[in-house]
Amino acid sequence: MDSRLQELVDFTKEEIGLESYYLHTANIYWDKNIFNNTDYTLLMEWFPNGIMERTEEDLNPPGTAVVELDLKTRRFKSIIFVGEKTLINTLVFDKHDSKKIIRWIEQKTGLVYHEQFQIKKKEGTKTIFQACFHGIPASPSGYIEVKLDDVGRLLFFSISGSFPSNDLVEAIDYTLTFDHDVKRVAHKHLKLLELPSSKQEKWLSMYTMEEIYVYNNRKIRIPFETNVHSSYVKVDQVMEWDSPINKKFERQQLNLRNDSITAEQAFSFESHPDTLPLTKHEQDITIAEVLDFLRKEFPKDTAKWVLVSLYRDRGYIIAELKQAQDIRAFQRKLKVFIDSTKYKALNYFDNQCFLATLKHYHASDTVNITKEEAFEKIKNKIELTPVYVYDFEQKSYVLCGKLGSQYGVLANTGDVMELDKV
Repeated sequence: MDSRLQELVDFTKEEIGLESYYLHTANIYWDKNIFNNTDYTLLMEWFPNGIMERTEEDLNPPGTAVVELDLKTRRFKSIIFVGEKTLINTLVFDKHDSKKIIRWIEQKTGLVYHEQFQIKKKEGTKTIFQACFHGIPASPSGYIEVKLDDVGRLLFFSISGSFPSNDLVEAIDYTLTFDHDVKRVAHKHLKLLELPSSKQEKWLSMYTMEEIYVYNNRKIRIPFETNVHSSYVKVDQVMEWDSPINKKFERQQLNLRNDSITAEQAFSFESHPDTLPLTKHEQDITIAEVLDFLRKEFPKDTAKWVLVSLYRDRGYIIAELKQAQDIRAFQRKLKVFIDSTKYKALNYFDNQCFLATLKHYHASDTVNITKEEAFEKIKNKIELTPVYVYDFEQKSYVLCGKLGSQYGVLANTGDVMELDKV
């Protein structure tokens, strides 16, 4: 084994207390984070002493410690004991008191409680934390999950996502209120959608709030679902053609597993290929390829698809499409995987199979309520809450107000109802 890897393996054994275990496998993987940097992860499988093989189903035996370690920071990304069985007695906490768990998380992650993470919810011996900045939630969010057994021994630890630090936060005072300007923003983002009701097995036409982040200046808005792909390019182009291509599209096998790399690549900190931006030339030839793909696979669908975006992911260029003029909450969507060197479409995912499960739902009722009438009914149930949002252009977290509502207005009757009861 590479001496640098061996040092990290020894470090892991000592830090966690794996004296009753031996290292079974160790591999290095890389991935791109939201800041367009490359993460390098050492994945280790530690088997209990005396157990030499996997189970008959080729699974890790109960008690196996699966550990992920960040090579750059030497901090643990996850510690998971298979089958919720552990032979370690050093990682023991008071399951009724979160303080010791929080101190341990601070030691292992370098994060500060309440400044960068806080408790989101607690269920029995499982505690979930979320990212924050001085108590205000952050987006895209980071999460930490810890689970103990009945006597308080650690069974599960994982940390994922991003957590704001002082150098990445734009320090401003939160001044937003639900005043006239913000109400105008809320009105603009009240949308008429068709939502599926599993209780009634029908589509319901409802006015609902599109969740949106509003900057303090009230003029700049960003969608609630911030895209975390740094190579993301918004396209929003209707795909039209005069004639189809009379040639069958041949699907090819995709490799969507995490990329494993050598120790030399990892310790030289070679950049992940997904960190490369999509040049204008690449965008143009990719859009042309997506058009040819549609002309083959959906020859009669000219002007029925909108190319929403392009971005790099897992070594491919991804093209996301949706059907045009569809107001249903669950829209028909395509995700096309394109070779990042030959710029040829290889395969695609279609959510039509999922939508087919809703095919028997009855059509929605006639819309009788105007948007203005619906807004008057729901405006007192619209929430404005502070959130630190990562702005990919400014490359910092900006304090925003999140507009949203847990309620909707039925477009046929004007009744206000909770969305989770639809």
